[in-house]
Amino acid sequence: MEQVSTSCVIAGGGPAGMMLGYLLARAGVDVTVLEKHKDFLRDFRGDTVHPSTLQIMHELGLLEKFLKLPHTRITTGNLEIGGRLFTIGDFTRLPTLCKYIALMPQWDFLNFIAGEAKAFPNFHLRMETRADDLITGDGTVTGVTATGPVGAITIKAGLTVAADGRTSVLRDKSGLAVEDLGAPFDVLWLRLPVLPGDPADLIGKVKGGQLFVMIYRSDYWQCAFLIPKGGFETIKADGLPKFRDRLKEIAGFAAGRIDTAITDFEQIELLTVTVDRLKNWARPGMVCIGDAAHAMSPIGGVGINLAVQDAVATANLLGPVLQKRVPDFADLKAVQARREFPTKVIQFFQVAAQNLMLAPTLRSTQTPRPPLFVKILNGWPWLRQFPARFIGMGVRPEHVELAKI
Repeated sequence: MEQVSTSCVIAGGGPAGMMLGYLLARAGVDVTVLEKHKDFLRDFRGDTVHPSTLQIMHELGLLEKFLKLPHTRITTGNLEIGGRLFTIGDFTRLPTLCKYIALMPQWDFLNFIAGEAKAFPNFHLRMETRADDLITGDGTVTGVTATGPVGAITIKAGLTVAADGRTSVLRDKSGLAVEDLGAPFDVLWLRLPVLPGDPADLIGKVKGGQLFVMIYRSDYWQCAFLIPKGGFETIKADGLPKFRDRLKEIAGFAAGRIDTAITDFEQIELLTVTVDRLKNWARPGMVCIGDAAHAMSPIGGVGINLAVQDAVATANLLGPVLQKRVPDFADLKAVQARREFPTKVIQFFQVAAQNLMLAPTLRSTQTPRPPLFVKILNGWPWLRQFPARFIGMGVRPEHVELAKI
């Protein structure tokens, strides 16, 4: 069995894990990141890079290089209800350097951060390496056992970070209690082709009890079709022609592309929506961040950006400690103290939206009337900055404080 020692081991090479690994390595901390897959190439993950994350890239001096990667930009949020289009969010009014959402495949984002991190000799990225269990002694986590391409690995660390997503293995092994907030819907992801003359923006559609979101990706539309929780098997049992007919009813200008674009259910990817959070994010020697600490609803596309915010806060709080010593339990609890409030606020609004608007719409066969707040936002352009600020910047935007060494 291979034996490894490091100051910090991070399970999970997603946005939270990669950003934290980069920030700690940049500050001179020896850090090892474990990613169970051989690459980052997986479709229909969180691809919305919000203004808050772009601001962090600017603070790190990476923004100009980052924006050279292929991406598209969203400046407004639009909602179509019964064929009538409403503009309800305007990112151009935000007090940030980048006044838009950048749409970029998550694998490009992660490859970019990994590439920048590898410039530091104290950064170690182990691909195809799965964290399996915690190493503990006297009630304190002292590292992890893992399985890599050539077998078992023991990694001893002063700090263990679980950033391995909403199905976190280390969170389960830790015994930390999870509070499930519930989600009454799931999401079916699919692609439709882009044609000349299509609008280049984000469009949500509501019609006849159906909900559909179209995200412009320059050469295709990334589309989300919302369904009642656990309803995908029923849809498949009803057959592909019926499903395509449902899509045609809601897809608007893209309806004529459904038959040629969707030829098999294998082209549809199911996202089982979960909204939960840990009651306690840490135990001695270990802290959870990102989806491992709080699984978010896809409403607003805030998951990747909240994970990055967690990583920045964790680096700010624990980086100076790791430069000197092993963090104690009080140090680790400071992460939750800093990030729990914005998590709870965003989840509160997500749960309210799904329970008060999305679930009733999915149960109905009628197109709902436009809510009053939608009419107000559409009629008063100045007000559109506030939902854009909530989505694009979050409740407590973090800034890089940990200095480069």
